[in-house]
Amino acid sequence: MSADRRAPPRDGGVPAPTLCHVYATFAVGGPQMRFAALANRFADRYRHLIVAMDGITAASERLMPGLDAVFPAVAIRKGATFANRASFRAALRAWRPDLLVTSNWGSIEWAVANRPRLVPHIHIEDGFGPEEQDRQLLRRVLIRRLALRRSLVVVPSRTLFRLATGTWRLPTAQVRYIPNGIDLAAFAAAPPTPLPGEGPVIGTVAALRPEKNLGRLLHAFRIVAAAGPARLAIVGAGPERPGLEALAAALGLGERVIFTGHSASPAGYYRSFDVFALSSDTEQMPLSVIEAMAAGLPVAATDVGDVREMLAAQNAPFVVPPDPAALAEALLALLRDAPARAAIGAANRARAAAAFDQEAMFAAYAGLFDTAIGGTGRPSQAFSR
Repeated sequence: MSADRRAPPRDGGVPAPTLCHVYATFAVGGPQMRFAALANRFADRYRHLIVAMDGITAASERLMPGLDAVFPAVAIRKGATFANRASFRAALRAWRPDLLVTSNWGSIEWAVANRPRLVPHIHIEDGFGPEEQDRQLLRRVLIRRLALRRSLVVVPSRTLFRLATGTWRLPTAQVRYIPNGIDLAAFAAAPPTPLPGEGPVIGTVAALRPEKNLGRLLHAFRIVAAAGPARLAIVGAGPERPGLEALAAALGLGERVIFTGHSASPAGYYRSFDVFALSSDTEQMPLSVIEAMAAGLPVAATDVGDVREMLAAQNAPFVVPPDPAALAEALLALLRDAPARAAIGAANRARAAAAFDQEAMFAAYAGLFDTAIGGTGRPSQAFSR
């Protein structure tokens, strides 16, 4: 992003408000894709500072040309809590954004640095890494409880809402449930992307990270593959790919497993799938499941987060415990019954249209941002490009 882009003045020469977004990484992932959709939809309504704490900004490819968004450099020392707090607080003083928007645990130091409050703050919590998939870590619970007690907290799942108001003891009035939304039409109408081989296609779209547990999906697919012709397409990139490719080879799956790599526009892949699979250890409200629903697919998934609540009631029997055999059984049942696949896919599409259209998400976030910014009594005029 060019550092000299500026949003045009609004309302008689007043510049657009500046939002400072902080991510542990700006690699391609659900929270980053949601931000890109929001930023593109709002266009010049806001200016954006995006802090990627690990320096990775790959998701910037999803931001439309001309968007007023920059990636400022910030001094960050791993494990240096007090030095980082001073550095982050100095950055907030220098930039004077109208709103600080932090994302997940990896950005919590910025929430701490903003106390006592320098600028209004919204924290968006999408879920947890492998270290918190089974239980909340006490130290993190206490830090969240203290750092977020006077902030607005946004969650995309009912599970997280219960956690934030229960375990973290945040005031209910300060926690907002805003479900994720997508451009449903794009996934319903995309032409299929051809995949090599023959047989029905089980597909997944995911970052290849440990918490996605794609090894579980490979073990389940071995059971499926032994029962008849089928293919498995894994769309995505990440550090787990070499190990997953080695596991696929060790399981004797050969060319029946297709690793496509990263896709900036995966809608066509969904349209080439017969069944969508989710094998994660931890999720809350995965965008990939909504995308599969929009594409009219049945879903076989591990029972994590809000996945069961997200899907149409007809899909419920195929949401299973996190076990390869159970996942394989769900996949086989769907592959063997084409009329059931079609009926469940249609029900999922209708459910997505009713609950997960992106326009509702856009309106909710715009209202939240504008309300928070309105509390400052001024738009930012101090950020130097």
